[in-house]
Order: sequence, then C-alpha cells, then structure tokens
Amino acid sequence: MSVKLRLVRMGKKKQPTYRVIAADARSPRDGRFIEILGSYQPRNEPATIEIDSEKALKWLRQGAQPTDRVRKLLQVSGTWSEFKGETK
Repeated sequence: MSVKLRLVRMGKKKQPTYRVIAADARSPRDGRFIEILGSYQPRNEPATIEIDSEKALKWLRQGAQPTDRVRKLLQVSGTWSEFKGETK
C-alpha cells in the first residue's frame, strides 16, 4: 500500500479550510484516510498552518510521499528540513 500525504478540503462554500492527512494513494480526495496530521487555513491573514511534526516525520520515515502542496507546507513549518537533515 503506497501512502500519500495530501490535503482534504473542508469548510463552507467559497471558504475552504484543509486537513493534512495520510491516506492510501488509491482513495479519493475526500474519501478514507489513515491519520490526520494537521490543518491549513489559507483564508486567514496570514495563512495558518498547523502540522504535528512527530506524526508527519513518522509517515515520511515510513516512505509516504507528500504532494507538491503538502511538501511546501512542510517546508514552511520546518518539518521538511528536519526530515531532510535526518536522512543525509
């Protein structure tokens, strides 16, 4: 089973918020997921990013592949650099 770290859209119409989740790559965008890793609220000023670094690092170490957007969110939160620093 390949696992992806990706976003799930939540919130009202025209007011999106997103959850960062770990999910099977074959499941639909808003379908089943394995674990919630955090949230992203782009409409706040400035945008709010809350990611549980321990959970995200656990999934990255196990080989989960983040989508492009989630990788950028991990870079902003500092989790991505922590992960890359461990692997070198």
